[in-house]
Amino acid sequence: MKKKICLLLVVLAAGCSKKSNPVPAAPSYFKVDAASAGSISGKVKFTGPRPRPQLINMEEDPACVMAHGGKAYDESLVVGAYGSLGNAFVYISKGLEGKKFETPMTPVVIDQRGCWFRPRLLGLQTGQPFKIVNSDPVTHNIHPMAMVNREWNHSQGPGDDPLTRRFIKSEIMIPVKCNIHSWMHAYIGVLDHPYFAISKDDGRFEIKNLPPGTYTVSIWQEKLGTQEQQITVAAQTNATANFTYKGKS
Repeated sequence: MKKKICLLLVVLAAGCSKKSNPVPAAPSYFKVDAASAGSISGKVKFTGPRPRPQLINMEEDPACVMAHGGKAYDESLVVGAYGSLGNAFVYISKGLEGKKFETPMTPVVIDQRGCWFRPRLLGLQTGQPFKIVNSDPVTHNIHPMAMVNREWNHSQGPGDDPLTRRFIKSEIMIPVKCNIHSWMHAYIGVLDHPYFAISKDDGRFEIKNLPPGTYTVSIWQEKLGTQEQQITVAAQTNATANFTYKGKS
């Protein structure tokens, strides 16, 4: 009888153990209805005298000088012939609250090439792989100076394997420098959603596949600061958001 009772207790204990470890539910991600999705597009302009190109002194590393044929110019503010402004980060800063988006597993790549970070400006989602490559014949050091995420830095010699890192929290913008070459700079925008864009050389940008709604669209430029405006996106329509930065006379 005692053996039967003991066996019953063991079976009951095993059953309780199984119930106390339920299988976690799969995360629920927001899916945009393609039949109603809209977009936001526009152009970024600069008014006023065009800034003069500033020569960068790379003499401390002859290989860097050679990569640019002897001359390299600062790229923090490059204005096109007709006032177009590239390399501005445009993103939805309000209006997506309560929506959780799936993290892409395709890496966003930054290359250390010609003793520059390429691209100078990039965006990725929280948790998305961030891949760092060194295509130069010299050693570099990539140092994202995050304030919300963890700050780190890592040297990478010529021919070294790519590095892969992740940022787990939203942060606009993370400045990046090379501790070896002081003129190397980049900026990273990390968001918990996929709605961001970088203006092209002609100043144009587009944010696609947005659910209908009212949003705050923000823009960041490393020399000129931030702006924002409220935009309403109707179903299956493209809303326009143009931005203008004024230079000093």
